[in-house]
Amino acid sequence: MNTEERKLEHIEIVINENVQSKESNLLDFVRFIHNPLPENNLDSIDLSKDFCDYIIDAPLVITGITGGHPEAEKINDSISRVVSKFNIAMGVGSQRAAIENPKLIHSFRIVRENAPQAFLIANIGVAQLNKGYGINEIEKAIDMIKANAIAIHVNPGQEAYQDEGDTNFSNLISKIEEINDKISVPIIIKEVGNGLNIELVKTLRSIGIKCFDVAGLGGTNWIKTESIRSRRKNGYPLKDPGKLADFWGNPTALSIVEARSGAMDSYIIGSGGIRDGLDAAKAIALGSDVAGMAFPILKILKLEGEKGLENYIKKTIYQLKTAIFLSGGTNVYSLWKSQITIWGRLKDELLIRGIEPNEYLNKRLQTLLWRKKNHGI
Repeated sequence: MNTEERKLEHIEIVINENVQSKESNLLDFVRFIHNPLPENNLDSIDLSKDFCDYIIDAPLVITGITGGHPEAEKINDSISRVVSKFNIAMGVGSQRAAIENPKLIHSFRIVRENAPQAFLIANIGVAQLNKGYGINEIEKAIDMIKANAIAIHVNPGQEAYQDEGDTNFSNLISKIEEINDKISVPIIIKEVGNGLNIELVKTLRSIGIKCFDVAGLGGTNWIKTESIRSRRKNGYPLKDPGKLADFWGNPTALSIVEARSGAMDSYIIGSGGIRDGLDAAKAIALGSDVAGMAFPILKILKLEGEKGLENYIKKTIYQLKTAIFLSGGTNVYSLWKSQITIWGRLKDELLIRGIEPNEYLNKRLQTLLWRKKNHGI
């Protein structure tokens, strides 16, 4: 199966099959302390946010979903119009198909045509760097959508269970460093549903990477997706993941804290099972800059069309705004100062990983102070 056909099959499976992890993203173990007298005006809440040296009007990213097929172009067409209306950020899916077949370029390029001012994120898989991809292909992906950043997605779990997966993940950090030194836009290291960890983030920050998308366990699961895809083709999965399909990885809430602990001055997308404005607020309060969503965007677009997607984004933004208001804040940065409790499994796992929750919450302020010093916020 070629890359173009595979992209369409992925969309169909994600929309119509149960590809959500059974494991929690652990955001249920985060609670805001309600402020019944916030001494603020809800209408005055400022939702604008800096992200990778760019200002967006609300701290939301529609993370990489699709492209590389004529049918996928319709999806990117609708999403990018909504993104432009709200001036939030958007990532496209892997652009490998369009690099291999230039006839597919417009399925990606349409997002910039519809959203000329938006923060757009190009996308290439890290495994391709071991198959001949280099600066030339990276620059093609960036130029294709005039991207503000490029996501290099790291997906060893997905590749391990994809029938035709690329599983050579050796010597990639040095290749990422080489690319980072030569391109003009930031690299975002992006997982796809199994989460980042503190050790990798520290290493990548040491070579100059400052943007991360944690894409933690607890949302759409690409190990499960590839297993379903294999079963459809062969009658059974060629590589049966067993419990790995639901339980392998670092849950979103844990991944956010580990990523921030590994690089206090970085920009972080908190994604993985984000479904509404409260989830987004929790992800940001834990230490991410913005919250990322993919599956609900695709599902709602399928069920309710572009107008339904517009209403969903509007609703999510208002929920996020009221979470700031009800916790006594005035802007998105207030969430890093908000009073939250971390309890249960999330607390236990953080302690096992050597992160004391209350000490960590105090360290979030270091990020805010760094931003004020360097960006004047």
